[in-house]
Amino acid sequence: MEVWHFTEMPYPEIPADGPRAVTLGSEVFDPEIGRRLYERYFDEYVLADELGFNHMLNEHHATAGCINVAGPLSCAILARQTKKGRILILGNPIANRSDPIRVAEEMAMIDVISGGRLEVGFVRGVTNELFPANTNPALTYERLWDGVDLVLKAWTTHDGPFNYEGRFWHYRNINVWPRTYQQPHPPVWITGGSNAENVKEVARRGYKFASFLQPHEAVKKLFDAYRDACAEDGLPTPGPERFAYMPFVFTAETEKEAQVGADHLMWYIGGRSQPQFSNPTGYSTLDAVVAGMRGQSASRTAFLRQGGAPLMREKGALIVGTPDSVYKQIVEFSERVGGLGNLLVMQQGGAMPHEDTVRSMTLFGKEVLPRLKKLGGNIAAKAAE
Repeated sequence: MEVWHFTEMPYPEIPADGPRAVTLGSEVFDPEIGRRLYERYFDEYVLADELGFNHMLNEHHATAGCINVAGPLSCAILARQTKKGRILILGNPIANRSDPIRVAEEMAMIDVISGGRLEVGFVRGVTNELFPANTNPALTYERLWDGVDLVLKAWTTHDGPFNYEGRFWHYRNINVWPRTYQQPHPPVWITGGSNAENVKEVARRGYKFASFLQPHEAVKKLFDAYRDACAEDGLPTPGPERFAYMPFVFTAETEKEAQVGADHLMWYIGGRSQPQFSNPTGYSTLDAVVAGMRGQSASRTAFLRQGGAPLMREKGALIVGTPDSVYKQIVEFSERVGGLGNLLVMQQGGAMPHEDTVRSMTLFGKEVLPRLKKLGGNIAAKAAE
């Protein structure tokens, strides 16, 4: 099992009773505090590299929940500051990008700088980012796949310029320099929310699929949809390396200390944006809208706000405790979903102090990570019995 360190790079110094995204004015941002936070977060990634973690980064916009507003810039920094771990951007919000070829160029450059350590994820983008991007919610899936196809063609065409006439983007002269270090291109990841049809498309293309902060029952359904799509199309049975999951994780010497870390991680759950930005018309499928109206929503947002930390811990989205306990919870989750090859651990959240984050990362890196690296396929085989 591969393990990836992750932080949303939050800016927690904001009013507790107001919105966190879209409408929160940047007058509450102190540039000096921000500078220190960036320095701290990159220091933690360097430590993660020394401990044996891989690295995951994302980006969000117009929010204090994530001040990593340019994932490619952060990936470029880690390409030079780290030496061993692979670097995953999960991801490029390609549906909201005006120029996918720029994304292809940025990713190729980072892949070369890192010596082939880059893994490239593409995402549709969360609901509250559609407004800053001025994107039509109903077209995000189509834009996602059109953008992914364009980037892949740009990476794999080496005999000179080509033109492209798609529904959303038009180019007369595409000729990406430099070419990627990894050939034919870096590994591709996709996140899929709760949409099983989108997961099937990921499977048919052979990409890695990642699910974030969902209960194990929902994750199993999504992973099974991936496996079913491979079987239906006569493709090889996917191994655990195709599947990834991101829970909150905090490791401590005692359960009491672990609970303190859990409280910091739960900051991520509260008050992200005002209700009118949470589900714009056209973003969700009709079935999902009907389920929501009936109080039967299977969305990640509904789950996270339903039962708080106790339910999240019961369902595997919050993994906290001593090293032995954390290891056991991870193995149990993997067995429940049918095998898991990539664990994306969000080990920092909210106002969690740097010292607490370092202690948790170090305990996990020294006492949990070596045991997980020996697993993956073994868990998948046991789950299939």
